[in-house]
Amino acid sequence: MSDAPEVSRPVITPVRVVIALCLVAPFVAMLWVSSYAKVEPTFIGIPFFYWYQMLWVLISTLLTMIAYKLWQRDQRARKTEQVQGGAGQ
Repeated sequence: MSDAPEVSRPVITPVRVVIALCLVAPFVAMLWVSSYAKVEPTFIGIPFFYWYQMLWVLISTLLTMIAYKLWQRDQRARKTEQVQGGAGQ
């Protein structure tokens, strides 16, 4: 057994910040109602208020998928690092 201290990765990493931003962005966009509470511009006769929210359904799906894939990659990297770190001791 080694006397060297175990080095672990920090909890807050740039990848995790990106994941958080991907998950928080739709909430901010939808809670900031004054930014989209208007009729113009219309899109195929649909007022801005409605089509903007429907667009965010698609954007939210995409951002959630990106966050999930980044999280999976981060967890795999941590698990690999942990296994390699444990084997070297």
